[in-house]
Amino acid sequence: MNYLVVDDSNMARKMSRKVLQNIVNENDEIILAVNGLDGVEKYKEHKPVLVFMDLTMPVMDGFEAIKNIKEFDENAKIVVVSADIQKGAMDKARENGAIGFIKKPVDSEKAKSIIDNLDIK
Repeated sequence: MNYLVVDDSNMARKMSRKVLQNIVNENDEIILAVNGLDGVEKYKEHKPVLVFMDLTMPVMDGFEAIKNIKEFDENAKIVVVSADIQKGAMDKARENGAIGFIKKPVDSEKAKSIIDNLDIK
């Protein structure tokens, strides 16, 4: 299975990848994208089972990327990973198709709980 981490921060991508590596199977691939547009393109190419999506990024923000991915695949599972977990941002992300939220930095227990609840391992 493939997982996709979309974040413009190199450190945040590395942290999310490390958390996922400790949760998913060792044969699973974790793909990294540096902004929303890159994330949409990599989603279309790899069709991951789960996306961790930042909201504030250059080129294309997470809100637009979520919307684009959901237009491509209405069954896409996208979890927002952001320091900006204000109600307005959460509502907009949910309206665009996000299914969950994790406040940065990524907490492995929260990530594991989301993955377990989605039953995708």
